[in-house]
Amino acid sequence: MGFFSKDIKTLDDLFVHTLRDIYYAEKQIEKSLPKMIDKATDPQLKAGLEKHLGQTKGHIERVEKVFELHGVKAKTVNCPAIDGILEEADEVSGDIDDKDVLDAALIASAQAVEHYEITRYGTLIAWARQLGRTDCANVLTNNIKEEQATDRKLTEIAEAKVNLQAAE
Repeated sequence: MGFFSKDIKTLDDLFVHTLRDIYYAEKQIEKSLPKMIDKATDPQLKAGLEKHLGQTKGHIERVEKVFELHGVKAKTVNCPAIDGILEEADEVSGDIDDKDVLDAALIASAQAVEHYEITRYGTLIAWARQLGRTDCANVLTNNIKEEQATDRKLTEIAEAKVNLQAAE
């Protein structure tokens, strides 16, 4: 477990650590989405990213609610995984001149972010239930449902139009 393993002795400790990880991730995503929105040229993609920015603000509020329910301080821990995903997204989208290819790259990057969030929320929900914290699991379930819906919508946009245009 590396540098933080000395602080994690129980499943509850692991739950709190991972909650702080997703809290950090959501805050970084909230900062990164406006750049992605600015770069997107497809109107449906732009609208979808704007909608998800609003949802991300709600995800942050829900994670804060879980901290409160669980009786621990809401704070972040660095998450190198999301930092890497977001850095890669910024680098890839900065190197593309063709607007259709750029939109395809933005979708791929956004889906990488969504998949990371889905795995974290799925794990947190399972651990919350194991710890007898169905109240926390129920709050986090709202986040995972929105993340999954966003992922599906991004796939629809990619397959219906963006990937076809990028291939021309």
